[in-house]
Amino acid sequence: MPPPSERTTYALAPTVVARFVGIALVLVAVAMFAGTALVAVLELPADLLVGLLLVCLLGVGVLAWWLRSRAWVLACDAEGYAVRLVRGAGVASARWADVEEASTVVRHEVACVLLRLRDGGSTTIPVGVLAVDKEAFVRDLQQRLQTARGLRPYRPETPQA
Repeated sequence: MPPPSERTTYALAPTVVARFVGIALVLVAVAMFAGTALVAVLELPADLLVGLLLVCLLGVGVLAWWLRSRAWVLACDAEGYAVRLVRGAGVASARWADVEEASTVVRHEVACVLLRLRDGGSTTIPVGVLAVDKEAFVRDLQQRLQTARGLRPYRPETPQA
């Protein structure tokens, strides 16, 4: 687990990336159907379909690369966090000092971490969309929240003989 002072980004889970790429491939099929209809109705050269297919597949490849290597869902650093690519997450970014309570909840049958803020807002992070072990993720958040509050981990004293 990285120290709370380092910036940590949590990427999309591979299953979520596969869903997005699958949707993109369905859109490619729709585009090819529409392109084929246009080529047939307007009597255009069939080579346009090959060009359309190449452009669409290149787009899907770029999307898959970006989702796997560049896109992130959650970024944490010593000051706070930022969430993106999650519809309905609530407050997209906040400081750790503004987090009043952190808890786990189930929303729409999905395990989530709920961060309640002092101003009444909240951020919901679905853990299943993150490419990380759930327990490690929760430990990282706990450590960051404790550090922001100036708390140290409890270490019992060892009796000296």
